Parts: sequence; C-alpha cells; structure tokens
Amino acid sequence: MLHEARGVTQIVRGIVDRLAEDGWLAVAPHLYRGDDDSEAGDDEQDDAQIEKKVGSLTLQQVMDDCDTTFGWLADTGIEADRMGVLGFDLGGTVALQVAARRRFGAAVTVAGEGIESSPSSSVSALVAAAPDLSCPWLGIYSEADGDAVERLRAAAESSGVATDVVVYPNTGHRFDDDPESAAEAWQRVLNWFDSHLR
Repeated sequence: MLHEARGVTQIVRGIVDRLAEDGWLAVAPHLYRGDDDSEAGDDEQDDAQIEKKVGSLTLQQVMDDCDTTFGWLADTGIEADRMGVLGFDLGGTVALQVAARRRFGAAVTVAGEGIESSPSSSVSALVAAAPDLSCPWLGIYSEADGDAVERLRAAAESSGVATDVVVYPNTGHRFDDDPESAAEAWQRVLNWFDSHLR
C-alpha cells in the first residue's frame, strides 16, 4: 500500500487494516525519509508542507523503498506473481511507475496524480510510463480528471498487459462526496487483486 501525499496517515493505516481483514498480508512503506510527522492527521499538514514532502521524493528512492518492501514480502514466502501494489493520490502515481519498472502480480492506481504532467521532476507523467506496464493494472479515476484519463487508458492498453480504467461520474478526486462510488471502487480493487493475485 503506497501512501498518499500526506504520508502514512490514519486513513492509510485504515486501508492496510481493511486489506488485512480481506486476508492479504499488507505493508505500507514510508516513502518520506526522515519524516517525523508520520502520525499527522489529514488536516494537520498545510499545502506547503505536503508540497515540500512530494518535492523531496526521487524516483530512485521510491524504487529502492519498494524493492525493500518486495524483498521483505519475498522473505515471508510470497512469490513475486502474488504481490500487488495499491496506491491512492501520490501513491497511485507511484503504483503505476513501479508497475512499469518491476515485475509482480498486479497494480491498482486510485486517483493517481500527474496523468499528463508529472507531480515531481524525477518522475515521468503517467501517460509516458503506462506503455511500459509489466503487470495487470487497474486505474480508478473520477470524471473530474477529464479527457486526460482517456489518454491514460490508451497508453495503458498499448502495454499489452491486462488493463482497465474506470471513471466515476459526479465524484471528487478523493471520492469523499460519494460513499456509494467509493464503496464500489473499493470492491473493484479487491476483485482485481482476487483475479490476478490469488
């Protein structure tokens, strides 16, 4: 589970718990090194703090942290084709980037940023990375993301692996304003992993 821009918040911990309740061994690597604010709630960080954290990330650092996490899972007996990556927001961006650079079972991006312009100078836009996907990938977006999602869909399809992009109408980027769509999207995540990892 790759965290959102605010870091490993209580929401992220709750998602890890939900995955565990569904029978998954779940882990959430902390991508912000040296961050002493990992207990901060969603509303306790201002935009400038969050932007600074996002700006501090490098693709190599993120890949190293993900490789360490994959190694830990392998040490517990999980084979690579049974490993999956899930990310929301910034974590969704990272999930696709990792899926384009490593081989494992499946990946899911929910509301990943940087579809056509990268949120970080060291990370390519998602439409540029998507043709290199190496595992089944599910993208979940809101209608608010506009036509860029269709370009991402086409780029992902060109990878030659199983891909699906689902767009929910009348939802914000975080699905906060539509609990029914949020519940359906969560079920799609579980179904994707059930189909490709179990």
